[in-house]
Amino acid sequence: MFGPDKCGSTNKVHFILKHKNPKTGKYVEHHLKFPPSVPYDKLSHVYTAILKPDNEVRILIDGEEKKKANFLSADDFEPALIPPKTIPDPDDKKPEDWDERAKIPDPNAVKPDDWDEDAPMEIEDVEATKPEGWLDDEPEEIDDPEASKPEDWDDEEDGEWEAPKIDNPKCEEAPGCGEWKRPMKQNPAYKGKWHAPLIDNPNYKGIWKPQEIPNPEYFELDKPDFDPIAAIGIEIWTMQDGILFDNILIADDEKVATSILEKTWKPKYEVEKEKEKAEEAAAAADGLSEFQKKVFDILYKIADVPFLAPYKTKIIDVIEKGEKQPNITIGILVSVVVVFATVLFRILFGGKKPAVSSSQCITALFILNMKRSSTQNICLLQAPVKPAVEAKKPKAAETEGAGSSGDKVEKEEDEKEETAAPRRRSRRET
Repeated sequence: MFGPDKCGSTNKVHFILKHKNPKTGKYVEHHLKFPPSVPYDKLSHVYTAILKPDNEVRILIDGEEKKKANFLSADDFEPALIPPKTIPDPDDKKPEDWDERAKIPDPNAVKPDDWDEDAPMEIEDVEATKPEGWLDDEPEEIDDPEASKPEDWDDEEDGEWEAPKIDNPKCEEAPGCGEWKRPMKQNPAYKGKWHAPLIDNPNYKGIWKPQEIPNPEYFELDKPDFDPIAAIGIEIWTMQDGILFDNILIADDEKVATSILEKTWKPKYEVEKEKEKAEEAAAAADGLSEFQKKVFDILYKIADVPFLAPYKTKIIDVIEKGEKQPNITIGILVSVVVVFATVLFRILFGGKKPAVSSSQCITALFILNMKRSSTQNICLLQAPVKPAVEAKKPKAAETEGAGSSGDKVEKEEDEKEETAAPRRRSRRET
């Protein structure tokens, strides 16, 4: 048996062989000691076992050697392929007078007359005195004076109601409450139970072991006697899906196996590796943490509030830009909340609160380390609701409301950012 086994605490690449004992004709299962571990990822891997004429076995993972062993070494296989020459005699029995005790109690030792086995370990400290201010008549706990019986309490069904206990506040200021008792201290006369000291056992013969006899199953071996391979069996024991296998090869030339590895596994592995890197890069580029995703979901719900209808298009534009630039999530949240609060204030109080100027908005959002292009788009949301009669504005104000002279450059930068960032489906498209 050869291959990976990862289940629970088990994590190893098995190499198990059954070898026929020429003396008994029985097959014995031998396991490779300290096998290599299984790679911890979801990529394809190739496992190779190379059996050499000099009794060497090499275990490779993805073409890299992870374990080398010798079939005839007792340090590499359990049990060893070559049985021991001798074994303990199964019929041998320990004599009844065999003494395995290295030390015994001194039979001549006598307990001293002053040794009191009944003396307690601790005694009362007779020199201790009760602290001044000790409240003997005060209990440590009292009924909670603020507690009252619930209105739905039924004495017949629930029993007699009792107020919960609380620590007595008087005891917190005093050294103690209740009956005072002397503290305990170590008893200087305590010695415990007496035991005779130990001495060397004159009858000690050592730990008994059965005598060794020749092993009837012992045989000598120059190299393993493998049976011909007649078939391939695959053992699968798993509770999860996504486990695939292919390209099982048995060859008598290591170069052939290496060539197959290079042609079949390596290209597949490199593609999987590149795909894994791309997914990691996409995840890093997306940068949306679970918290940020929840924030954007809430912002989309805010954009659907009826009284924000005049601002809905611009709010969604800003939210989508924030999804492409996760570093401005806080700024997006603050800006939408400001708009929401401003419009709500006007609805409730009917007044016209002055709009936040571009300079104020840019200053606030630059503190949040936001880009200038994103800042301007967010500032556009701060414009007040269009009045019924529009007053004529100076050209300078019109220029400021429409955007700065660098809008074209900023739009080009935005388009570059949108091209570089992964496209998330717009909420308006859904």
